[in-house]
Amino acid sequence: MSGQTQYICVDWGTSNLRIWLMQADGSVVAERRAAEGMQTLSREDYEPALRRHLASLCGSEHARAERPKIMICGMAGSRQGWREAPYADLPASLSGLNEKAVSVDNRLGADIRIMPGIARRDSARPDVMRGEETQLLGLATASGDEAFSGTVLMPGTHSKWVEIVNGRVTDFSTAMTGELFALLSQHSILRHSIGGAKPGVDPQSEGFQCGLERAIDRDIGLSRGLFALRADGLLFDIAGDETADALSGFLIGREIMDTLGRQRPDSVTLVADEAVGGLYSAALGKLSIKAELIEASALTRAGLLRAAKMIWPCDKERN
Repeated sequence: MSGQTQYICVDWGTSNLRIWLMQADGSVVAERRAAEGMQTLSREDYEPALRRHLASLCGSEHARAERPKIMICGMAGSRQGWREAPYADLPASLSGLNEKAVSVDNRLGADIRIMPGIARRDSARPDVMRGEETQLLGLATASGDEAFSGTVLMPGTHSKWVEIVNGRVTDFSTAMTGELFALLSQHSILRHSIGGAKPGVDPQSEGFQCGLERAIDRDIGLSRGLFALRADGLLFDIAGDETADALSGFLIGREIMDTLGRQRPDSVTLVADEAVGGLYSAALGKLSIKAELIEASALTRAGLLRAAKMIWPCDKERN
């Protein structure tokens, strides 16, 4: 085992837990994943859960530090999580987020910190993020530019659109695109048209392109466009899988139109996996917006490690 400083980096979300034992150079020594997120844990459950995973992560193969350095992001820091980590307000410096990380008292003999989220504290358009700020820190770290600037799109259950200027988050907004798809496909009248089918990942499919066209080219609005999908099935015998694709394309298209309006950037950095990223890239392309796709999980690790090294500098960085 190398004598490098080790860090334990934890992404603790709503549904899942991902934990990595990492060295200061970014190499992953060991990794564990579990379906143990905020939805299934009470506040008292977090420490025992972490204890179990640390025993597995730092077992006989890997030496465990006397006082482990543990950096956590995500919903463990929410009001319903382990300990609430207050939001940093806009404009928020990515390199300064570690200063707002909160310490967690524990019986594990560990130094545990939880990253803050970021808040848009404006009664006219309030917004919050938690977890994504760590990916943004990872993005700035991976770019090698502390003064990173650009528009960042982070698709998901709650998609985030973020403006960064010189390494500071200056604005962001959230769209409930993924959650709307789940609700509409399973609990609205559209469930009869979709029939339990899952959307595909082909951005050139007929259904996806039809949904995009309604959202972007025709711009018929959210409510009217959704009912048009129901009418498609009744009038033109559209199959359920094609309707699911069309709903996906329509919601992604509406998200883009509603978020950007007339202020459209030339390019965006798209933080997503390849499948979802391909769908969003195709949608952005219809508006002549270039998308640079970057895989999300690697940025979470990079952001957690960067925050950890700022709090606990490794020996080489102290000298």
